[in-house]
Amino acid sequence: MLLLLISALSLGFVGSFHCVGMCGPIALTLPVQHLSGYKKMAGILLYNLGRMSAYALLGLLFGWLGRQFYLGGLQQWLSIALGYLLLVIAGLQYITKRRPAFFADLGVLTKGLQKVLGNLLRRQQFRTLYAIGFFNGLLPCGLVYLGITGAIATAHIYQGALFMAAFGAGTLPAMTTVAWCSHLLSLRVRNRIRQMIPLVMVIMAGLLIVRGLNLGIPYLSPAMHAHTHNIIECHKP
Repeated sequence: MLLLLISALSLGFVGSFHCVGMCGPIALTLPVQHLSGYKKMAGILLYNLGRMSAYALLGLLFGWLGRQFYLGGLQQWLSIALGYLLLVIAGLQYITKRRPAFFADLGVLTKGLQKVLGNLLRRQQFRTLYAIGFFNGLLPCGLVYLGITGAIATAHIYQGALFMAAFGAGTLPAMTTVAWCSHLLSLRVRNRIRQMIPLVMVIMAGLLIVRGLNLGIPYLSPAMHAHTHNIIECHKP
């Protein structure tokens, strides 16, 4: 789990330079630009806390989904499959230099969330910052989808939430900087760091595959618990 959390932080940090381009306009319109000092930083952190809360909620839900595979004795195969899926996505992104086309918006859901966000931003009130961050975190995003694969692989509700919270924490440096002082992150710097996304995905994919191989290596590839074997035996004819 520790290695997966480190990969979540890394994916969040490297991927956040993609987020700057996608969510940067929202960060720049937050009702904090007229503030200064600790009040401005408090508002920025409140917004980002909302995003992290949304990610943690997604992690909780998909951690629960992964738990169902675990109870069915399919966790190993799921972890390996997710690892290979990430390898394919990383390869496509490296070759095409852009995210795969199947990371599309979710239609009605996206429009609904954008409408709510628009209404909150137009109010320009400090107390709406947490809600702005929360609904922003629920917007469809290819990078978040990648984080969700790790949450599923944890096969645990609370560990899934922790994984996605760590992913959100990884995005804090870049997202805080763009809201505080956007010129510190030049396009050249963002592009160079963003090029590392496929590498981080490959590392995360390797961890998922090794984890699913059940090699009995503590923390890296722990052996399947005994009660899982019992569940599988109970399902045998």
